[in-house]
Amino acid sequence: MSSKADILASIRKATKGRKSAAQRRKDVEARISEHPAGVLPEGPRTLAQKTKKFAEKAKLAAASVDIVSAGDEAQAISKWLRDHNLPQTICQGSDARLKKIKWPRRGGPDIKTGPSDGSDLVGLSHGFAGISESGTLVLTSGAQNPTTINFLPENHIVVVDAKDIENDHETVWQRLRRRYKNGKMPRTVNMITGPSRSGDIEQTLIMGAHGPVRLHIIVVKGATNAARKSRRA
Repeated sequence: MSSKADILASIRKATKGRKSAAQRRKDVEARISEHPAGVLPEGPRTLAQKTKKFAEKAKLAAASVDIVSAGDEAQAISKWLRDHNLPQTICQGSDARLKKIKWPRRGGPDIKTGPSDGSDLVGLSHGFAGISESGTLVLTSGAQNPTTINFLPENHIVVVDAKDIENDHETVWQRLRRRYKNGKMPRTVNMITGPSRSGDIEQTLIMGAHGPVRLHIIVVKGATNAARKSRRA
């Protein structure tokens, strides 16, 4: 007998007489469908506390964070681009939340809509959620937020509403299931904590090894009408 067969035989022997294969399958299907919650650590209780902890954790992961009021996104983004000597040119998806940003009639950035082809210096995305426990952003793929924008531009800017910041990963997955339902999840759910980095070569930290060199997060206090419409859609 092969080692694989030996292992399977041991498993069968250990589980024999407990539950039938049909019952075990039924138990697994029930657990998957019910999504039982595990033990979660206690986190911040108020929105302000969640936002503060999220910003602190994101900065520890080498991201930069601006907390602004609804309607001030354009000013914050343009200032960040100027501060880093970057062109006022942005690649973004067709997300309704981003389309409603109030860019100035004159002097605003050139907006390219669609997936990145790798030549873009700056990408702009809308975050589905933020996680205060780790300073992590959660982005869902689709025409609204092409996954290429998360990885190909050297600079990635993400707009996330403060009300969409949760304490932990488990709560975000519950929101994803409610939003997309079973069997209808987006093709990709990216969880991003800080800019890309690697220490694989001689344990020397290299930023931008597999993605953006910089990650800038715009946390928006108070949802705009566009954001509410986008969530109802």
